[in-house]
Amino acid sequence: MSPVRALARANPVARADSELMEEIIAGSTDALGELYDRYSARGFRVARSVCGNREAVEDAVQEAFVSIFRRRTTYRSERGTVAAWVLTVVLHRAIDLMRIEAKHATRRSNEVGLAAVPAPADVVDQASARIDASRVRTALAALPEPQREAITLAYYGELSHVEIAERLGVPFGTVKGRIRLGMDKLRLAFEPAELGDR
Repeated sequence: MSPVRALARANPVARADSELMEEIIAGSTDALGELYDRYSARGFRVARSVCGNREAVEDAVQEAFVSIFRRRTTYRSERGTVAAWVLTVVLHRAIDLMRIEAKHATRRSNEVGLAAVPAPADVVDQASARIDASRVRTALAALPEPQREAITLAYYGELSHVEIAERLGVPFGTVKGRIRLGMDKLRLAFEPAELGDR
């Protein structure tokens, strides 16, 4: 590990994201590693909001950082923060992977189901958690792309409305509106059907 990277790990605020991006654009893989250390946990949360299993989440994050390095010269600071750019790349890579995975869903679900047999005591808790996570992913997938993207970046990527607006190149009010409309649709998706019959 380079002395600069060791110093940055010891003091995480030692270098700004913009400095890291300058080094990454110049081809520094050490700087890319530091960027990964800073944003991979948030990237995992973003990818988990889209992907159905841990393997797909890990693939999405890894492939996103490879893509970031390959496309490093396309980053424009005037379009948004480094964090917003990184998490948007992760989100789009996760969506791409899920589209590919959907083509092979039956085969994969059989393999995953056989490999992950839970202990009898944990069956109810694990089944409930999987059903809830599946319902959230399904409800998110049903949203229009702009609403899904804004909600995912806000809740899983932990970006502020301002950061999302900068990253997506839309007004702040548009981001708030997309999140509000999307959350209203999500609430409706989770309301019991009998409430509508009253």
